[in-house]
Amino acid sequence: MSPPDYTNDARFDGLYLQIASQTRGIEPLLDTLFSFLRRKSDFFGEGDEKGVERAMDKVNEVLERHRGFILEEKRKEMEKKKKEAAKKEKPKREDDVIELGEDGGFDISNSIDSSAVVGDNSENASDETKQPASTETSPSDTAPRAESKEKQEQDDTPPPLGNGGTTDKYTWTQTLSELCISLPLPPNTRARDLNVIIGKNHLKISLKSSPTPPIVDDTLSKTIIVDDSFWTIEDNSLVLTLQKLNQMEWWDAPCQSDPKINLQKIQPENSNLSDLDGETRQTVEKMMYDQRQKALGLPTSDEEKKMEILERFKKSHPEMDFSNAKIS
Repeated sequence: MSPPDYTNDARFDGLYLQIASQTRGIEPLLDTLFSFLRRKSDFFGEGDEKGVERAMDKVNEVLERHRGFILEEKRKEMEKKKKEAAKKEKPKREDDVIELGEDGGFDISNSIDSSAVVGDNSENASDETKQPASTETSPSDTAPRAESKEKQEQDDTPPPLGNGGTTDKYTWTQTLSELCISLPLPPNTRARDLNVIIGKNHLKISLKSSPTPPIVDDTLSKTIIVDDSFWTIEDNSLVLTLQKLNQMEWWDAPCQSDPKINLQKIQPENSNLSDLDGETRQTVEKMMYDQRQKALGLPTSDEEKKMEILERFKKSHPEMDFSNAKIS
């Protein structure tokens, strides 16, 4: 039976993330690791020169193995970019065409792009062409957007500290991947005095010796990964680190009964975004942009793309009449 492979094991990520957040640097993190091996194991042998050399050889062996993984990932990434570039160079498909309708109007088919311009249903085309589509937005449509924009401009409250908030029991912060709760404890409380139950959708915290109701007994706002979540006691406070299941969304509160924060005010740190891979970072930035646009009553990135495509086509074909076209 072959030994287990730990080269891509993510089970301990939560623990290492907590250590990294406290050591604040790669070198201090490595110091803690080798300090543990030196104090709690025979990794360095008897401490003689040969023992230290064997330890260094083993470290170099592991580093060389992971160097191979990095080079392989880089090679795959380059191949992926080449394939994507090749796809972009292919000629436009035949179905990416806006055709002239029987009634002289233009049916802008969704074959252009599912996220681009969506056309009218062919069964209703004849009825719709009887009434020219208005190119102006009605006052009833603009009113909610203007009201939303005005409300956003008037809301000058500062962004939540740590993208979190404070309840009557604890304070909390969050990143895209995890949520941290700091709950003050009675003096001299030890870990064995606590009963902490972390479920994927529920959190319960109580003192074993206390007849009073639990400190926290509530449903979580969203789902977490239980195996990657943990708790500890620091400075007489219970500190919980909850790993989010969906690591591409913000929470407005840890538990459902907690006061909600304004997600529009969240300002993720650049360092956190830079740690993401290119594709995930683009998705997160798009999500944040769309969120801001909706709050201001403005078009999202997909809606802007639709309008861009239509305007380009109009400029390319000034002889065509779009008054009978219904754009959605």
